[in-house]
Amino acid sequence: MAQDEHEDKGNDHSLGLRDALSKSMTSVHVTALDGLVNVNSLFTIAVFVGLSLTAPGQHSLENKDECDAGLDVARRLLVFEVVSFSSFLFSSLVAQGLKLAINILNSNDREDAFRARINNRVLRLGMLFSAIGSIMGCIFLMLSMVCVIEIRLGLLSCGSHSAERAVAALVTLVTTALLVYISTVLYAFTH
Repeated sequence: MAQDEHEDKGNDHSLGLRDALSKSMTSVHVTALDGLVNVNSLFTIAVFVGLSLTAPGQHSLENKDECDAGLDVARRLLVFEVVSFSSFLFSSLVAQGLKLAINILNSNDREDAFRARINNRVLRLGMLFSAIGSIMGCIFLMLSMVCVIEIRLGLLSCGSHSAERAVAALVTLVTTALLVYISTVLYAFTH
């Protein structure tokens, strides 16, 4: 009988430790989801800024008619901006849904809504889908910015050096940042 009581106390202690670890980990997840939603909001603003900077029939700063972007570039810009916006919105809605699940549906303690038990598999999949949405949004935002550069500085096929340098810097920096982001998401997903 004494041994059973000792085992129950040991199990209670390990459950308490597991609950404490789970609660602190969930709090970190909520903070990460908040950050993701905030970044997506900033990128969504960039989408609308990109749209506002371009107009059909706009002449490039290259001052050569053959370097001016045509309607095909403006159409691509619009498509890339819409897909980018949709991806960021998808990512933000998935993240907000996860936060809702953590904060309301699974919280046992109303005083501590940021810490709750949640199915780790659901949480990891939701965070993965949210990250994929952000990555796709960044890729399409980068492609739309290439279109903005072509409209404002001249077509890349025209040999505009300023457009080529701007696109090279944009692609290099965004690709590097995405590789860092993807590697951290994969690390977090596997550990």
